Amino acid sequence: MNRNKREREYYSIDVGDSTFTVLKRYQNLRPIGSGAQGIVCSAYDHNLERNVAIKKLSRPFQNQTHAKRAYRELVLMKFRHVHMLYLVMELMDANLCQVIQMELDHERLSYLLYQMLCGIKHLHAAGIIHRDLKPSNIVVKSDCTLKILDFGLARTAATGLLMTPYVVTRYYRAPEVILGMGYQANVDVWSVGCIMAEMVRGSVLFPGTDHIDQWNKVIEQLGTPSQEFLMKLNQSVRTYVENRPRYAGYSFEKLFPDVLFPADSEHNKLKASQARDLLSKMLVIDASKRISVDEALQHPYINVWYDPTEVEAPPPVITDKQLDEREHTVEEWKELIYKEVLDWEERTKNGVIRGQPASIGWWTLLCERRF
Repeated sequence: MNRNKREREYYSIDVGDSTFTVLKRYQNLRPIGSGAQGIVCSAYDHNLERNVAIKKLSRPFQNQTHAKRAYRELVLMKFRHVHMLYLVMELMDANLCQVIQMELDHERLSYLLYQMLCGIKHLHAAGIIHRDLKPSNIVVKSDCTLKILDFGLARTAATGLLMTPYVVTRYYRAPEVILGMGYQANVDVWSVGCIMAEMVRGSVLFPGTDHIDQWNKVIEQLGTPSQEFLMKLNQSVRTYVENRPRYAGYSFEKLFPDVLFPADSEHNKLKASQARDLLSKMLVIDASKRISVDEALQHPYINVWYDPTEVEAPPPVITDKQLDEREHTVEEWKELIYKEVLDWEERTKNGVIRGQPASIGWWTLLCERRF
């Protein structure tokens, strides 16, 4: 695209404290949120004749770490068009932080968890671990449709690979991550358990103030783990953990009494005892004994919604299996991103990609200019 044509198709507008440069099809931009990674606004898409959300990534090429995250998100979600990155998707009504403050009946709570687990299963089937599940990364519409967002920290999984510990937002960080043990796919299950607990209680279950306090909050509630688990830790971590006060923990009946749950659904189809049992299987300190996503989807509290076309949707094809092990300069990351853009445009010339589950937030990507 030549410069004159590009300038005719794009325009710039101030949104909050940021300037957005987007296609003219997007009008009526209004800020709706911001964070460390960027700012989000709502807009009206005149081509699709509906409202959308546009996220502008802040400084995606500030350094190698930011550039790698931008590339990782591009590869894992297969966006569309890069210097400033703008991600465009359906405008949702709220994120889960807002939903948590509402009184949910069992049907809505169960259905939201089902969609969450479907989306995570879809990622895991492609060998991808999200790593940053938290209420602010999950959005919901008024009809209870749910989408999972923000894949900048997602990565491909490798059997037996010890993965970096400092990734998940602290409150939702699994014990194996806190203790530097490395982790596998069910690290995301712990995060879902923490999110579910927050939806039931209306407050964070493990509100640690720092890395060490986070571990303390976990064992105060769930109890000090067994010696079998402690023997899996490296010597220095094991020594520290063994020198901490020992806690018996609380039963899940005490942590999640019936009074916290809504009334049982009609004909006792969904009830507090089932929800509590699911929590007890997800919030297990020893990952080897924690429920898997597949097992969670078969749990009585969840499987009332089970639809094979949703659960078994084809996973995305990830062609770059070494994207996590790669190290490049910022300029090299830019070039890799541009190649992904060209590949995506070629494959989507004749229509949109089909077979994507509704519970994954699939974004369109706009670019202000090439580099």
